[in-house]
Amino acid sequence: MTDLGPAGATAKNMAYPLDAWYVAAWDHEVGRREILARTIAGTPLALYRTEDGRPVALADACWHRLAPLSMGTLVGADGIQCPYHGLQFNSAGRCTHMPAQQTINPSAMVASYPVVERHRFVWVWPGDPMLADPSTIPDMFQMDSPDWAGDGRTIDVQANYQLVLDNLMDLTHEEFVHSSSIGQDELSESDFVVTHDDRTVTVTRWMHDIDAPPFWLKNMRDKFPGFEGKVDRWQIIEFQAPSTIRIDVGVAKAGTGAPEGDRSQGVNGFVMNTISPVDERTALYFWAFMRNYRLDSQLITTQLREGVHGVFGEDEAMLTAQQKAIEANPGHEFYNLNIDAGGMWVRRIIQRMIEAERIVAAGTAIPEAVR
Repeated sequence: MTDLGPAGATAKNMAYPLDAWYVAAWDHEVGRREILARTIAGTPLALYRTEDGRPVALADACWHRLAPLSMGTLVGADGIQCPYHGLQFNSAGRCTHMPAQQTINPSAMVASYPVVERHRFVWVWPGDPMLADPSTIPDMFQMDSPDWAGDGRTIDVQANYQLVLDNLMDLTHEEFVHSSSIGQDELSESDFVVTHDDRTVTVTRWMHDIDAPPFWLKNMRDKFPGFEGKVDRWQIIEFQAPSTIRIDVGVAKAGTGAPEGDRSQGVNGFVMNTISPVDERTALYFWAFMRNYRLDSQLITTQLREGVHGVFGEDEAMLTAQQKAIEANPGHEFYNLNIDAGGMWVRRIIQRMIEAERIVAAGTAIPEAVR
């Protein structure tokens, strides 16, 4: 029995890991003309670009009177000016100008967070900057590979981010939540395999010789006009800590070798998901659907984006309702089914990350069990 209620961001019970990379924005959202305000893992940020195009993430509170820097203006090659009293800070967070005085207080600084632009996203590390290793950014290479095409959106989820991870790690809910598009009975009737290590969890499910649901039948006909017949369908869910899930999905003509690796007689997509907690009750859900067929068709890109957007709208409604029910029943504990195995491992990994940070913050050694 596992308590899946919303966690509180306290020293005793942190809500999310801080020593981790989270997506703060799509790359096109962070510009030179305007400052973007975002809160990631409880940390208010002011996001902008320097004159040479480098993304910057500063704490969204001026050193002087905590006025939001995101309400200010960009100045010089890499600076930002407070909208209240005109103090200016460079991209490293150091104050470079104080109106009406020549001496700058050396303590006048705001936090500057590690930022990396990769896979069409701007990633931010809200924790200890000395631990920020870009090599640990989750692999989402399909997002900027010439062999894949697609697009996505952002959902402001009114639910704890771990509820979104639960949703993505167990796709049997498609049978009930998405019955008119991607759901079918075989989802809950088929076997699945779960593998994991200390940072990743993979759930693999194959369904053989079945009817394609409406979403996949349309995609098959986009590639194979007039297609009729049975398909082999796959879902390979790949979690990367702390909150990125890449889902390898598709269907192929039944018996043509897809389970053995030959997907040439089918259509293959990757659902790219990365969820950034805003606080313990809300999250930003960045997603995209990428495909490796008909790459030159903007029409297919648009149709897939809007189709998946509709599917995820159904998830959003369910997650919002679930969060409200959790808050109305604070003492309730969830019970787990076999289908929850992948999500349970995800929660264990996240909890170990949180526990390791809590122990370090307390100044004690990290036990082997939580490393």
